[in-house]
Amino acid sequence: MPNPAAVIIGAGDATGGAIARAFAAEGLTACVNRRARSADQLEALAQSIRDAGHQARAYPGDAREEADMVALFDQVEAEVGPVEVAVFNIGANVNFPIIETTVRVYTKVWEMACLGGFLMGREAAKRMAPRGRGTILFTGATASLRGGSGFSAFSGAKGALRMLAQSMARELGPQGIHVAHTIIDGAIDTDFIRQRLGDGFDDAKAQDLVLNPAAIAANYVMLHKQPKSAWTHELDLRPWGEKW
Repeated sequence: MPNPAAVIIGAGDATGGAIARAFAAEGLTACVNRRARSADQLEALAQSIRDAGHQARAYPGDAREEADMVALFDQVEAEVGPVEVAVFNIGANVNFPIIETTVRVYTKVWEMACLGGFLMGREAAKRMAPRGRGTILFTGATASLRGGSGFSAFSGAKGALRMLAQSMARELGPQGIHVAHTIIDGAIDTDFIRQRLGDGFDDAKAQDLVLNPAAIAANYVMLHKQPKSAWTHELDLRPWGEKW
């Protein structure tokens, strides 16, 4: 029997990797995706999941390219099984003063953080709708709700992604597809954040101010397993020490 698949777009070594591991532990095949230049890292992630006794495959490709996303979902459905979960987890967080924000920067951020989400969501919906089931999850940020100084490109893209998720939820929910948007409100425990915090990261206070990727991933699995009678559309996650 074909194995149900979880497609993770933007599967890095932190949140995306944790989400892939979490769904693989639930018995789905984690089909992880990043740009082709990260193919070695992507395969290493898939191998680490297989080493843990679960199923995973690497599918390098550019989430901004329509042909890549169409091919990805076609391959997964042909080689693995029906896509039961699709997760869009690309961040594209950059900071530029508005007078220094070029058209190229603004466009590239929008393509990464919003257009890619549209392409993934559309291709997932095409496969899920005829079956009347599936879960589509989008990773948002504080910038999904409010624009910060220097974050015009990022906030514009993440705000648009949130509206995309709302529109899809209203359209696809009655068809049996659960669409949810998560707002990650705070720094995530990554190598980048550890480097920024330096020696202070091990301090208990610093630990209170970062989100654990595995804990984030557990909430994604929870959203997928929710009964239809009580679906969550938007879920905000933050460390308990975060000021908000």
